[in-house]
Amino acid sequence: MTTSVPPAPMPAAPAAGRRPGMSRGATFLFALAGGAAVGNLYWSQPILDTIATGFGTTASAAGLLVTVTQIGYAVGVFFLVPLGDVVDRKVMIPLLMLLAAVMLGLSALAPSLPVLLVTLALVGVSTVSGQLLAPLAGDLATDEQRGRVLGTVVSGVLLGILVARAVSGVVTDLVGWRALYAIVAAVMLVLAVTVHRFLPRLEPRARVGYGSLLASVPRTYVTSAAVRWLGLMGAAVMATFTLYWTGLTLLLSAEPFGFSTTRIGLLGLVGILGALAAQQVGRLHDRGLGVPAIGVGLVLAMASFVVAGVAPGSIVAVVVSVALYSVGVQAVQMLLQARVLAVDPSARSRLNTVFVVGNFVGGTVGSALAGLLWGAGGWPVIMTAAGLLLLPALLIWAVQRRRAFAA
Repeated sequence: MTTSVPPAPMPAAPAAGRRPGMSRGATFLFALAGGAAVGNLYWSQPILDTIATGFGTTASAAGLLVTVTQIGYAVGVFFLVPLGDVVDRKVMIPLLMLLAAVMLGLSALAPSLPVLLVTLALVGVSTVSGQLLAPLAGDLATDEQRGRVLGTVVSGVLLGILVARAVSGVVTDLVGWRALYAIVAAVMLVLAVTVHRFLPRLEPRARVGYGSLLASVPRTYVTSAAVRWLGLMGAAVMATFTLYWTGLTLLLSAEPFGFSTTRIGLLGLVGILGALAAQQVGRLHDRGLGVPAIGVGLVLAMASFVVAGVAPGSIVAVVVSVALYSVGVQAVQMLLQARVLAVDPSARSRLNTVFVVGNFVGGTVGSALAGLLWGAGGWPVIMTAAGLLLLPALLIWAVQRRRAFAA
């Protein structure tokens, strides 16, 4: 099912001299830049205690850093990502990356917690460049390679999240949190220059006012059944994602494990399996097998909840659960995003906005539930809730896979 996203777009002019499709080098650059951008949202999460100690405040006050960064990101996704359909992304994407580098640098120099709250909120706004790269990769890729390319780019974004969470504590222990942000700022600066030099100049695909552009985003959700169902599935999956990883941190920091922040982060690197799986699953999308693969991924995620829930005191069960969950859920997210972007190729940035905003809402619900459910019954209750949150996605897939998901 395909539903045109208003307003009517104008076809893009191909860049002169550019060969069709995405080379492996270009795909890797997109994955690296997207992962670095989205990873900026997560550097502070494992080191809140360290930041709080440095400013002489409480961990709960420092926890606002995560909140304002996520709020900034939500604002950026809604108000900036749709512009990818109407402006030259050769200019917009590197400019946002440059702004993120500046804000990260200012974060490293922040003299007080209120200043750091402001700079990290602006990091959240500017780091949406990662969500502009996936639709752009879909535009530049040929039909035959689009699933593989999107799989690689999305896996890079997922890997950026995992690496940021895992490495943040280690680097902070070695050189301090200010040096961490200075290093990340330098990396973003280099990537901004590299991406600008690589990207072809692309003509806008639509000529419409900014107000009309923003209005078309929610209208897309209302008028397209495929976008609605895929978006609901994505939100449900992301709710389990934040619930699972937040709950896992609580589990591993408590008895009988008593892991340090660094050890918890390193265990999270098992999630790299999921990022690698997402890359390979993209090939199934190219072969027309994306819909059944979504069902398999959802079943794997469900199985991970069972494994972890029945043996909460076993580190082996935890590792197996993390591996199953990462492979299943990240493959599902990649395939859902690929299908959303295929609904209307002329409006991929707006479609991605709808999908990412839905994910953000789902992720917020999962984060909010984690602490409450931990207090209510610990890890088994969290795993039960994760299964209940994922169940609607599995039911939607079972009922709608032959209709709303049809290419």
